[in-house]
Amino acid sequence: MKKLIIAAFALAAIAIAPNANAQTKMVGGAAMYPTKNIVENAVNSKDHTTLVAAVKQAGLVETLESAGPFTVFAPTNAAFDKLPKGTVETLLKPENKATLTKILTYHVVSGKWSAAQLMAKIKAGNGTAELKTVSGGVLKAMVKGGKIYLVDEKGGKSWVTIADVNQSNGVIHVVNAVLMPN
Repeated sequence: MKKLIIAAFALAAIAIAPNANAQTKMVGGAAMYPTKNIVENAVNSKDHTTLVAAVKQAGLVETLESAGPFTVFAPTNAAFDKLPKGTVETLLKPENKATLTKILTYHVVSGKWSAAQLMAKIKAGNGTAELKTVSGGVLKAMVKGGKIYLVDEKGGKSWVTIADVNQSNGVIHVVNAVLMPN
């Protein structure tokens, strides 16, 4: 009987112990594993095929596979679809690589910023936080209705639709619009 009770406690401890899958989130129909890097996860998301194609065209794969850490605000395919007709096709042309790179790196902030950390920074900034992007631009972060939203340098707004998709080299926050630098 004593062994049975000990075994039951051991099983209960295993059941409630955190594991590597505890932070795994589903994005675009695919599991995003915290043990994989940003690129390794993003290529599996059906919602991010345009972003992945753009990252490849801009030559940023190696950078986003590096140690980081990075915070990536990752626009979905639907976000890219909101751009004026022909914009994505134009940006993907080899002669527009510099512009594409600037737009993509505008979605990246150095460091790993969780949603809770972003909220704390916004609170400390009396409702607004400025985030310096890898491109050298600034995103303004705010909270509205309990959600984090970002305002780009042109006044465009994007909501974080899925927060805290942890990666081995940072975190992804899925957003519903493409952010545009000046």
